[in-house]
Amino acid sequence: MTRSELIAEVASANPHLRAPDVELIVATVFDEISAALTRGERVELRGFGAFTIKRRDARTGRNPRTGEAVPVDEKAVPFFKAGKELRERVNTQPAARPRAKVSA
Repeated sequence: MTRSELIAEVASANPHLRAPDVELIVATVFDEISAALTRGERVELRGFGAFTIKRRDARTGRNPRTGEAVPVDEKAVPFFKAGKELRERVNTQPAARPRAKVSA
């Protein structure tokens, strides 16, 4: 699901809200999650999952084209762990067939 599809789903489920308001709500939720992660905080959405930051140490990597050793700096990467309720829902639902992508 893309961001625009999420906005359309929320708008159709809440016809009393204007489309620009739904777009603002979705953007605000994503912005707040991003801001909390930037501050190093954990974001937990009960029944859905938790977003955290994991630190990756500096290391020596390899250039795949040349095989040359290259230094890779330490970095922080966002990490998502699904909650119990989400895992159970995913595992009890019939497997959804992936949608075909249409190229323009």
